[in-house]
Amino acid sequence: MQAHGDRAAAPHVSIILPVYNAELWLDECLESVLQQDFEGSMELSVFNDASKDKSMTIIEKWKVKLENSGVLVVIGGHDSPSPRGVGYSKNQAIAQSSGSYLCFLDSDDVMMPQRVRLQLEAAAQHPTSIVGCQVRRDPPNSTERYTRWINQLAPDQLLTQVFTSNGPTVIMPTWFCSRAWFSYVGPFDEGGQGEPEDLLFFYSHLRKGGGVIRVDQSLLLYRYHPNAATHSVLETTIWTHRVRFLEERALPHWATFTIWNAGRQGRRLYRSLTAGMRRKVVAFCDVDENKIRKGFYCHEDSQDLTGGAFEDNLRSLHLQEGRDFLHFS
Repeated sequence: MQAHGDRAAAPHVSIILPVYNAELWLDECLESVLQQDFEGSMELSVFNDASKDKSMTIIEKWKVKLENSGVLVVIGGHDSPSPRGVGYSKNQAIAQSSGSYLCFLDSDDVMMPQRVRLQLEAAAQHPTSIVGCQVRRDPPNSTERYTRWINQLAPDQLLTQVFTSNGPTVIMPTWFCSRAWFSYVGPFDEGGQGEPEDLLFFYSHLRKGGGVIRVDQSLLLYRYHPNAATHSVLETTIWTHRVRFLEERALPHWATFTIWNAGRQGRRLYRSLTAGMRRKVVAFCDVDENKIRKGFYCHEDSQDLTGGAFEDNLRSLHLQEGRDFLHFS
């Protein structure tokens, strides 16, 4: 890390840390900043989003420790009656920082010592990519399936599963990217609680041709607890954004397609599509004998779009060669 005499120069990496009522985890989080083995210049940019606990006391204590070790600490925030949300806090933390690269960190997580160094190496090689990493979950047995998905997606799946996942294929607390690229894509949506600012930014990133890279080492302890901000985002909100992005980026390229899933999710997807996209659906496909035995799908809530012919096209639950298939879950 940088020596005191180097502080006049802009830091190479800014760690972006939004904070809201994080006193339970901040000591471990900030200790992990201090323990980074990165030898270049680094700053910590903290934005306190109207915390009502002892978060600011902890931050001020660690500011002294970190700056004595050569890490510049920039602190911003507000004391309004209510928080303004994660998107706003991240934007403010970025605005007050000055590093060439941005390393995102949640206040309830812990970085491994090599995180900044390894992700910076990857980001320097891929300047228009979001760089993620593998994670270790805490508690260890929480969200086991989701954790496997985070860690085991193949490199090509980081893009192909964008349309079928509930969030970014590299999770937000692991993001690392250049400031120049963030400025080109961003800022984060500031809709506040309940808005998936990371997913919306991720979609904008992809629209502008950005790549997705993952360092295949566990560089973050990713905590699961009831107070995590992600729990405030409704599944229906995420679903709506996913379907709209699918209609924008993938479905226009297909003359027709088959929905793989003749059950509840497949029907839900069909009902969520715009009328024009529904007309492209020629069949539902499934391997469940109970569904196939029905032989047809009746969309109770739909209007008769083409004089009955459209619903007739859906009275088929079989695999059709030469079609494009969409598996939505």
